[in-house]
Amino acid sequence: MTVKTDSAIRDQVKEAYIEALSRARSRGEGCCSPDTPPAGAAAKLVDYSADAADLPEEAVASSFGCGNPLAFAGVQEGQVVLDLGSGAGLDLLIASRKVGPSGKVIGVDMTDEMLAAARKNADDAGATNVDLRKGIIEELPVEDNSVDWLISNCVINLSPQKDKVFSEIGRVLKPGGQFSISDIVAEDLPESVRELAVTYSACIGGAISEPEYRGGLEKAGLTDIKVTDRFVYSAAALADMVASDFDNLGADADQIRVAINNAAGKVASVRISGRKTHRH
Repeated sequence: MTVKTDSAIRDQVKEAYIEALSRARSRGEGCCSPDTPPAGAAAKLVDYSADAADLPEEAVASSFGCGNPLAFAGVQEGQVVLDLGSGAGLDLLIASRKVGPSGKVIGVDMTDEMLAAARKNADDAGATNVDLRKGIIEELPVEDNSVDWLISNCVINLSPQKDKVFSEIGRVLKPGGQFSISDIVAEDLPESVRELAVTYSACIGGAISEPEYRGGLEKAGLTDIKVTDRFVYSAAALADMVASDFDNLGADADQIRVAINNAAGKVASVRISGRKTHRH
């Protein structure tokens, strides 16, 4: 197996999301979320029906998340909200409405195409309190102790340096600041799944376990950590997450289908929340 550098992993993710943005614009397709809306708990995790009303169609179509991190977040007017890996800006625009003109929402993304899409969507929505910044989530272009709420939607699993991301969350949150993260976790995932570029970019291959996730947040000094929702993916749901890529895989498609079947029941969407108690 070839061990990829952190830079190579980021380049791979950038390419995947540029392609996904193009697909979303042409066919309404996303990655990191099943093409068919799931039922039950999963629908609760990804339901934007109320929060996304009247937002630009492209922002909604270009959302590649695995949940709605703002669904039950107590974001208030006048607060500062930071979105890690803000993409085309759907969560930013929802947060923009919640904080109002006296508040601010900051979006950090490493992909120029995503930042351009988010700027257009913010302009189309008339959102004047959106501040978009280019950067990586392991080195956030954000001041210490400056954020009331931190959100992220199916992005941290893509990071090759998750401990740095967790540390950055602790750094930028104000004392008493809170976070609400929707993400993918995985238990005992077969190496055959982790090694595949397509499963990594689909938010599966780079996922860590729920205990590891909680432990990373705790190590960064974050407290009151709770998993408030959890949806375990079946083989069919996992296949949906990478289905748009099958057509281009040729002989590897069968191998990937076998690997996906082996991962059934080991991958889940979760919403995880907590807070920062002390000043870093």
